[in-house]
Amino acid sequence: MNVSGNIRKMRSELSNPVNYVLPLFDVLEENELVPLNELVGKEIRLTFQQQINCVVTGEKIKKVYGEGMSYLAFIKSPQAVESIIRPELSQAHLGIGLRDLTWELEHDMQPHVVYLAQTSGVKVGVTRIRHVPSRWIDQGAWKTMVVANTPYRQLAGLIEVAMKAHMSDKTDWRKMLTNTLDPDIDLMEEKLKFIEKVPAEYQPYIAKENEITEIHYPVIRYPEKVTSIKLDKVPVIQKKLTGIRGQYWLFDDDTAINIRSHAGYKVRLEA
Repeated sequence: MNVSGNIRKMRSELSNPVNYVLPLFDVLEENELVPLNELVGKEIRLTFQQQINCVVTGEKIKKVYGEGMSYLAFIKSPQAVESIIRPELSQAHLGIGLRDLTWELEHDMQPHVVYLAQTSGVKVGVTRIRHVPSRWIDQGAWKTMVVANTPYRQLAGLIEVAMKAHMSDKTDWRKMLTNTLDPDIDLMEEKLKFIEKVPAEYQPYIAKENEITEIHYPVIRYPEKVTSIKLDKVPVIQKKLTGIRGQYWLFDDDTAINIRSHAGYKVRLEA
């Protein structure tokens, strides 16, 4: 294998284990989908070609903001609107756009879920229903469960905000990449606690289903400790790929690289 292009976040399919592909772009045009599972257990060489292109405009940039954006795109593009990180800020249901009403209506005025995800501990999160289960996989979750269904984004965000006082909304990436698990956590019990804490006005949105999704990743060895590396400081990575989890590649020397955080970087991948 010898391919090159601009990185985008990995795409995934729920299977046992998760099936990953890496999209490579020619600036803004997709030109390659690289199957990754077959590379696990093999030595690869990833070379940064000293070029970054904004994922929104395609222009060459020296520094990325958000996920592969120029500074101007980050502060102007609807793809970086504040309600992506803080869904409670969305006002699309009121006909108000924070940046681009047409874009926000398309993305925010559709069914969303509030979910519980377990890696080491339990976190609460929000995603569009069409991003289930890819959102869970991106976070490296072990077990997940939908706990509320809402018709639009802001409502899901308000439920999440109400629950942040009682549980985390963050994933500890180090514990996730070392596979630090607590088998004593019962997601059904966590859902019951969730129901007890959710304010009365949100109770009608509690999910009736109790399905737990368990996710397995293509990993042959987890590190005891892990160090994150970036292509800016390590432009050539030549190591054995020992696994993929979330948006990370794991290597045999207990280092890992976050592929999603390198969106827009032009690379060559050899195996």
